[in-house]
Amino acid sequence: MTHPVHTPVVAADGALIRFALADLLDGRTASMRVELSDAGAAEPWLTRLAGAETSLTVLGHGQADLPARPELGRLALLLWLRRWWPASPSLGVPSLDPALLDLETAVATADVEDLAEGLLDGFEASPAELFDTAIAAGALLAAAPPVAADVRGLCARLAAWFDDQDDVVRAEAAAEMSARLENAAPGRRSYALAAGTDPAATGEGVLASGRASVDWARVPPGILDAAENTVAWRIVTTAATARLEVDVAGAFADAAIAAVATHDGEPFAEVPLALGAGRFTGTADLDAAATRLAAGVHSGRITLVVGVAGEGVAGTTPEDRAQVVALVRARPPEAGTLAERAADASADEEF
Repeated sequence: MTHPVHTPVVAADGALIRFALADLLDGRTASMRVELSDAGAAEPWLTRLAGAETSLTVLGHGQADLPARPELGRLALLLWLRRWWPASPSLGVPSLDPALLDLETAVATADVEDLAEGLLDGFEASPAELFDTAIAAGALLAAAPPVAADVRGLCARLAAWFDDQDDVVRAEAAAEMSARLENAAPGRRSYALAAGTDPAATGEGVLASGRASVDWARVPPGILDAAENTVAWRIVTTAATARLEVDVAGAFADAAIAAVATHDGEPFAEVPLALGAGRFTGTADLDAAATRLAAGVHSGRITLVVGVAGEGVAGTTPEDRAQVVALVRARPPEAGTLAERAADASADEEF
């Protein structure tokens, strides 16, 4: 089965609607695959979306490739950007502001709700929830200046949509946000990312050391550089104890994460990681058994996993990540979302 990193998807009521990542990143939405999980739940919105005859065909086969609807393609892409966008200065891929992504996704979700009533029943977030997150703690106001006119327009659209939904409080909040951006000055948001260096080492007492890459599927989105080999680790001894030191270079935001060290697949140490100056670092003392293990094995048999280490996670491979980065770097500028345009504008201000 194709890993989710390669397939933007909208989780509809009783179905999944999938798109080809390459198509969406290239600004094309030629076709979409509808895969039913509950025909009874999907039938009402599917009929409104595709017509009675096509709906019967899909219901009969359980899945079908249909002409894509731009509203669904845009929502699928934005959801993918929020989860999988491979931000990395070293790879030439800028960070995307989460508040701008939330605002765009709120508008896209509203457009899909208007397209086919009931399609998004039980969806992961409503336009109201996404808008609330976007404006929380002044995040949208801080992110908006590079693309203030576009943000103002999206807020005006949401104000009208909320008004139609009789959500007076959010309609007023969106209208107020639009008005406050009327004279917004250009600016940019700063991030915590730093290139980083390996942990200092004298070489004395180092039992094992190595490097690793962050599996995007095991960490929250938008917190770490997506490049390969950003993790450095070493096991060192002193007169009294042994410890595992971990350094993860490139951090955009804080999160509660840890690193788990395994030997031939068996965990033997866990290191809580804390955000520092553009990096996550952590140290954990090893017990006697772990120390003996580290002293008696080759470093290549020790694996370090940053983030969720459970077997239930469908991890990404280096090939997965390389393919996605290549597609993102080839993305036409004119196909960019609001968050991408803001990132480009902020980058231009640095030169």
